[in-house]
Amino acid sequence: MLKRIFLGLCILAFAAGAAFAQERTIVRDKKAKQMLMGRHKISLQWIGWDYFGIARVTEKAGVMYLKGRQDQRKSTNFVSVDGVITEVDAKQFTFDGTIITQIDHINGGLPCERKGILNFRITGTRKYWRLQQMDNPCDEATDYVDIFFR
Repeated sequence: MLKRIFLGLCILAFAAGAAFAQERTIVRDKKAKQMLMGRHKISLQWIGWDYFGIARVTEKAGVMYLKGRQDQRKSTNFVSVDGVITEVDAKQFTFDGTIITQIDHINGGLPCERKGILNFRITGTRKYWRLQQMDNPCDEATDYVDIFFR
């Protein structure tokens, strides 16, 4: 009986350890992680590049977080990102969170939410990570959400 209890506790401890390990950001490229950490410009092409927003990547207990926003002056248009970076590779990162866009001429001017696993990637010689799920889920539009290198 004691052996079964001990075995059960070992299995629970192992499962808890495995779950904890999965909550940490998986870093496959340390240089890419260093590029991601800190403050960045963020933009959505509908808002423009005259006034960039700010996005910040922070880390706590081995988990990387991404939070940011760009607002259009004298308008209700914006893009916001908020969530966890689950994986970092040399040319991309995976984000688990929410991206909300609101543009007056898209989706009747109402907010549009993307939620879940999303990917940002560097392509060619570009100096930013671009959201790969570009099709707006609320309208027939293509959104370019970019997070620029520091």
